[in-house]
Amino acid sequence: MECTSSQAFDSDEDERCLPVESYNQNDFTDDKLSKSVDLYISEDDKITEKYAGNSASSGNAIEPHIGMEFDSRDEAREFYVAYGRRTGFTVRIHHNRRSRINNTVIGQDFVCSKEGFREKKYVCRNDRVLPPPPITREGCPAMLRVALRDGVKWVVTKFVKDHNHSLMSPSKVPWRGSGKNLINEDEKDQRIRELTIELYNERQRCKRRCAAYQEQLHVVLTFVEEHVEHLSRSVQDMVQRIRGLENEPLDGSDWDQ
Repeated sequence: MECTSSQAFDSDEDERCLPVESYNQNDFTDDKLSKSVDLYISEDDKITEKYAGNSASSGNAIEPHIGMEFDSRDEAREFYVAYGRRTGFTVRIHHNRRSRINNTVIGQDFVCSKEGFREKKYVCRNDRVLPPPPITREGCPAMLRVALRDGVKWVVTKFVKDHNHSLMSPSKVPWRGSGKNLINEDEKDQRIRELTIELYNERQRCKRRCAAYQEQLHVVLTFVEEHVEHLSRSVQDMVQRIRGLENEPLDGSDWDQ
C-alpha cells in the first residue's frame, strides 16, 4: 500500500514538473500587424523611390511639386497617399474635371481627409436620437491637383502643403485609408456605362414583354366579345322561340270549339 501511494505521489510530482508553454494571443496579433505595417511601408518605399531623384525631400517624405509628372492618375493618387502616410494625414479623392469633347477625366484633386466642413443638415437635426459623431472635417486646405497633359502624362498643377490642424504620427496613420481601396474614377465611369446599357436592355425587354402581354390580352378580350355576342344571339333565339310557342293556339282549345 505504501509503495502504491508513493508511486502515485511521484507521478503527481512528475506532472507538476512538466514545462507548461503559455501563448499570448496578443503576440500573434502584434506580429501580424507588424508584418502588415512593414508591407505597407515597403510599398510606400517603392512608390516614393521612383521619384526620389527628381523631388525635394522633407525628412523621410518626398514632397510633390508643381510640374511633377505621373504615368497615370492612379499613380499620382498612390504617391500622395504614401506621402500622407509618412507625413501624418489621410487622403480623400475630391473633385474631378472632365473634357467637354469626350467627357473623359482630365483633372483630379486629392485632398486631406479633414478638408471642408460637415453640412449643417447633418449637425442641426431635431430628430437625432444619439449624440452626433465627432467632427472630423476642419476646413484643411492641403491638397494635390493633377491634370492630364497631351493625353499622356498627369502633371501636378497645384500643391498646398500646409495643414490647419496637427498632424498624426506616421505610425498612427490608419492603414485602412490605403490608396488601393480608393475609388477609381475610370472604373466607376465604366461601371456606370455598363449599368446604363444593362438598364436600357432591361427596359427593352420589359417593353417586349408588355407588348406580348398586350397582344395576349387583346386575343382574350376578342374571344370574350365573340363569346358574349354568341350568347346574346342564342338568348335572342330562345326568346323568339318562347314567344312563338306562346302565340300558338293550344290543341285542347281547338277541340272544345
